Order: sequence, then structure tokens, then C-alpha cells
Amino acid sequence: MKIIKENNIAKVIIISISIILFALLILTIYFSIERQYEKFEKELNSLKQERIYNQKMFLKREVDSVIHYIDFIDKDNSINKKDVKRIIYKYINSIRFGESDKNYVFVYKIVNFKGGDRFAKMLINPNRADLVGKYISDSYKDADGKEFRKEFLKDIRQKGDSFVIYRYKKMGVDKKILKLSYFKLYKKYDWVVAAGVYLDDIEKSIQEKKRLLFSNIKGEIATTVLIYLFFFIVAFLFSIFLGNRIDKFFQDYKDEVQKKTMELEHLNNKLEERVKEEVEKNREKDQFLVQKSKFIALGEMISNIAHQWRQPLNELSAVIMNIKMRYRKGMLDDEYFNKKSEDIDRLLEFMSQTIDDFRNFFLPDKTKKLFCIKEACENVVFIMSSSLKDKNIKVTIDIDRQIKVYGYKSEFEQVVLNILSNAKYAIIKNKIQEPCICITLKDKRDTICLDIEDNGGGIKIEPIEKVFEPYFTTKESSSGTGIGLYMSKLIIEKNMGGRLKVYNSNKGAIFCIEIKKGDLSHPFSENNTQESR
Repeated sequence: MKIIKENNIAKVIIISISIILFALLILTIYFSIERQYEKFEKELNSLKQERIYNQKMFLKREVDSVIHYIDFIDKDNSINKKDVKRIIYKYINSIRFGESDKNYVFVYKIVNFKGGDRFAKMLINPNRADLVGKYISDSYKDADGKEFRKEFLKDIRQKGDSFVIYRYKKMGVDKKILKLSYFKLYKKYDWVVAAGVYLDDIEKSIQEKKRLLFSNIKGEIATTVLIYLFFFIVAFLFSIFLGNRIDKFFQDYKDEVQKKTMELEHLNNKLEERVKEEVEKNREKDQFLVQKSKFIALGEMISNIAHQWRQPLNELSAVIMNIKMRYRKGMLDDEYFNKKSEDIDRLLEFMSQTIDDFRNFFLPDKTKKLFCIKEACENVVFIMSSSLKDKNIKVTIDIDRQIKVYGYKSEFEQVVLNILSNAKYAIIKNKIQEPCICITLKDKRDTICLDIEDNGGGIKIEPIEKVFEPYFTTKESSSGTGIGLYMSKLIIEKNMGGRLKVYNSNKGAIFCIEIKKGDLSHPFSENNTQESR
């Protein structure tokens, strides 16, 4: 079913534009949200990493300051050695830092650096007084199942300090919260001094950032929707205007087509009459040219007959003169008269046979048959022999007599005759010394190529295939009609299924007749092989 029709083009345009704009709006909002979300995720990641990095540096400063204090007290000779650790313990227990003053410092005494169930003893921990003085295990897991003590102990062994994130109980809060701690070894006492901060403050700031970002996204989406609604309304109004214009255009076009159709019908009525007139004129012209061609061919035939009869007529005249002389002198006896009568009969028989040969040559075939290529070419050369000898034109035929083709023999001979006549005309026109025409045959697998080559200087027109166009001729108007080669091409390509080509050599023109070979093994007969033309 056709969706677009002549009477609904405007509606289709309006609906199509509306659908496209709506789809663009949805896609734009979707990709805008997707882009903002990706940007939001990157910003949150960056913010989180930045906050954690700042907390790490903050914890490191706190732990480093405690270690400096421990080192300072330990080296103070004015303090009794028995009181050093008591002073340090008291100081560390009193330390609180951070915005809420709930962050503290704790200390482990490492007993076994390789780890184990009693790898360390808790010395100070303001948040877990129940663990102070007790041995602790490195296999302890936080709420997420993380063995964070093994992690920091490994770093302590390798580089002396460690940052670890794990879940731990916050002071004044029942649940365990994500915590970042920094552990650093004080080698003199094998103490690990540590401090930590809970990351719930970071989570709060991230949530606040999320809220702000979501607020910005909502604002951008609202702006985008408003802009697209504006353009949608403009485009919708434009589509209505465009649809109306298209409707008007098609209506005008329809009116114009109807007008042109009426004019065309009127023109066609007149054109039929004009075509009939022109066809009649062309038919008369063609008939005239064909008639002219026939007269020229007849003239050539008569000329060839005259050339063939010239010698026997001379001999016949001489015989008659001898008979008259002997008769006048009274020397005409029966024996001489009978002998000369036989000579006259022989000459008349030769002349009669010449007429039959020419008549048979120009008699059209009605059926296709196998014929010998060499025999056909020899027949044509014989017909033209006198006129060729008169111009000293030598013709050589190099063809295997066994090669035969299937077709109309007389039409094939007519083609060869046309080509030889053109070659003879070119040789005479260009006054060629030692003129010659070579007829050779190339035997290919399934076809034969008959080449007729002259040394008449070649064909000068461009393109050379123009010689096969009807009514084209380089001869004088009295010598040709321009349909000889055209008819020859039709005979070879249409009637015999072959090809007729022409090209120039360094001596002259070469006409190539390419046709399929006849199957000599196939039993052709008059009843089953001859086709009616």
C-alpha cells in the first residue's frame, strides 16, 4: 500500500518532521544525561581521590609529629628513663584531632614481624580500652572480611609505613564505618604508631556534591527541552508552510502537465501525418538508391562481360574476314569452311557460357547450404578477371579447399565482390604501382577469418567503421551509392551470424570476414539442411 499519495504529501511532511524532531529531542536528552553522568562520575572519582590523598597527608603529618615527640622525649636526658614511656603514653592518649576531635592515635608493640595470632601487643587505643595490654592477631577481619593487619604488617616489613582502608568502630557510634589509617614503625621500640580518620565525612561531602550535580543536570535538561520545544514549534510551523507550498506546486504542476499533454496529443496527431510523409519520402529515396545501385552493378556486370567478350569477338572477326577473303579469291573449300565453322561455334559457346556464368552469379539464393570458401572467392575473381587484368591488378588466393561454411553462397560472393570492387577503385584512384590484392584464410578453432588485403593506401576517414554506414561513400556520385559495404555487413552479421571488420595495414586496407565453420562430418542434405530465407 502506498503511504505517500498526491493528495497527502503535505500531511506526510508535517508528520515526518514532527517525528524526526521528537526523536532528536529524546536522543539529545538521552545523550546529554549520559554525557553529564560520565562527567559526574569522573568528578566524583577525582573528588574522592583528592579527599583521600589530603587525608593521607594529614594523617602522615599527625603520625610524624607523634614520632618526633617520642624521639624528643626519649633523647631528653633530663627525664628519668623510667618515666619516658609513662609520659609518652599519657601524651598519645590525650591526642585528638580532626574537625570533630574524635580522631585519635594508637600504638602497637610488634612482637613478631612475620605475623601470627600474637604478632603484636596493643599499647595505646583510646577507642578500644578493652584491647590495651592484650595481644592481637593479624587474622582479624573487618566487616567486609578484609585482613587489614596483614596488609599493613607486610608494608611495615618492606618500607616501614603503610596506608590501609578498612571498616572499624567509631567512637560514640555503634556501626562500623570506613576508616583510613596510617601506620609507621618506630624502630627503637618496635612500635607501630598509627592514626586514622573515618571517611563518613568524605561520603557526606560526596553526597552533597552529587546533589549539586544532579541539580545542575536537571537545569541543563530543562534548558535543552525548552530550546528544542522552541525549535520544534518553529519547524512545525515551517513544515505546515512548506506542505502548503508543495501542494500548490503539485497542483500547478498537474495543471501544466495536463496542458502539455493536450498539446502533445495535438502534436502527435500532426506528427503521425508528418511521419507518414517522411517515411514515404525515405522509401522513395531508398528505392531510388537501390535502383541506382542495381544500375551501377548492372553496368559493372556489362563492363565485365564486355571485357570477357573482347578476345573471342576479335577472333570471331578474324575468322569471318578469312572466310570472306578465301571466298572472293575462289579458295573457299569445304574442308576450310567446316574447320572455321567449328571455330565459330567454339567461340560462340564460350561467349554463351560467359553469359550463363554472370547470370548464375547474380541469381539470389533461396536456401542456406554448405559451400567452399575458395570456390566462392574464385568465382568472384573470375567475374572480375578481365577488368582486373586490364588494370594489371594481381589477385592471389591462399585458401584450403576443404574449408566450408554454412550460409547463402551468392550473398557471400556479393560481399567479396563489393570488397574487391572497392579495393580496385582505391588502387586505380591512388595510381598504385604493382597493384595486388591478397585473399587469405586464418583457420581458428570454431571460426574462419577471411582477410582481403589490398595495397591501395588504406582508408583515410575517422573513425574507420564509418565506411559501414548506409549512404556513406568516397566514390563519385556516378560510381557508388554508399550502401554496398552497409549491405555487406548486414549479410555477414545478420544472415550468416558472423562479423565484418576493417582496419588499415602499412600497405592498405584489410577487410576481415569472420564466420563459423561448417561441420563437414554433419550429413547435410537438400531436405533437412536448407532453410527458406
